[in-house]
Amino acid sequence: MEKGTITIRGIFEDMLTILNIFENRDVLRSTYTPDYLPHRSDQVRALATVLVSALRGETPSNVLIYGKTGTGKTAVAKHVGQELERTGELYGIPCVVIYINCEVVDTQYRLLASLARHFDREVPMTGWPTDQVYSEFKNALDSDKRIAIIMLDEVDKLTDKGDGVLYNLTRINSDLKKAKVSLIGITNDLKFTEFLDPRVRSSLGEEEIIFPPYDANQLRDILQERAKMAFKQGILEETVIPLCAAYAAQEHGDARRALDLLRVSGEIAERAKSAKVLEAHVKQAQEKIEIDRVVEVVKTLPTQSKLVLLSAVLLCYDGNITTGEAYNIYKQMCRIIGIEVLTQRRVTDLISELDMMGILNATVVSKGRYGRTKEISLSVPIDSTRKVLFEDYRLKPLEEYRPSSQTKLYA
Repeated sequence: MEKGTITIRGIFEDMLTILNIFENRDVLRSTYTPDYLPHRSDQVRALATVLVSALRGETPSNVLIYGKTGTGKTAVAKHVGQELERTGELYGIPCVVIYINCEVVDTQYRLLASLARHFDREVPMTGWPTDQVYSEFKNALDSDKRIAIIMLDEVDKLTDKGDGVLYNLTRINSDLKKAKVSLIGITNDLKFTEFLDPRVRSSLGEEEIIFPPYDANQLRDILQERAKMAFKQGILEETVIPLCAAYAAQEHGDARRALDLLRVSGEIAERAKSAKVLEAHVKQAQEKIEIDRVVEVVKTLPTQSKLVLLSAVLLCYDGNITTGEAYNIYKQMCRIIGIEVLTQRRVTDLISELDMMGILNATVVSKGRYGRTKEISLSVPIDSTRKVLFEDYRLKPLEEYRPSSQTKLYA
């Protein structure tokens, strides 16, 4: 057999013989809704206090839930929603909880069509006038006596295209004879309501619940709770959970990040055929997740920002660089690929934006009588960033480009 080739036949049987350290890895995914939510009893109670009026046959107030990514907003809302439906069934009170992610369902038409389809109405994904879709949903909803709780996760994504649908939904109860509706908006944008119509703002935010970030100790509790279900007994080295919690606490207390880190650590250990998940696996997982994050961010940058970043990447092999040095390289590359050259001030602004994203680190330093400049260093792995940048067809011609040795001298 030719060197370097493998036989496909039996490949999965071989993989199945690898020691399986997981009991149920899905409990470490963000889509899993746990029965117990550590350190969120205040928020669970606050939301339940608002929604309990549904079980008395009254319309609950609309609620806005705020908090950064990974602070448990969605998990709490879904958990309380499931409990509301279960209790409603127990007491014979029809409560319907509808969860919609507005990052996916991001237009007025799609939202109303999804709501109508929830009540078994056939609405095409496009083609009808929006008023007709709204009427279809309203009539389907009002065909029975019930209380509908509509959860709009990432509700700020919906308002990027206007707040007309929120205006209609916050006013819908006046058009209903049998049913009643309550809205729960979930967002990580604390300023999102500033851009809403004042009438929508006051109706949607009748009640507000804030989710603070988790600290390292709270993240440790969350991970320990999930690890019991996720891994076989005795698989985790003692330092694994504290290290995952410490890394995630640095990322504004993001539980989602902590759970991802623990899961990826387990997967790395599994592939390495290790009988235990070790601290070294967590460090590898942290690096992998960071690279994946950088890849996603860099891929979505505008071309001009990519060129500025590439200037820094090409020069950072020689240590820290100044904005002047980066600008000289940037100009040369713009001319090579025929792209408009921005002013140095605009490029400095783009460097500041990349700094805010955590891709670059730009520090103002004094050059004595020559004034002040920004010194730039990369906050991300050079080689993986370079590779992602050259995946852009517009930057591809620069793959063989090398800055001249004079760049640093004359910057």
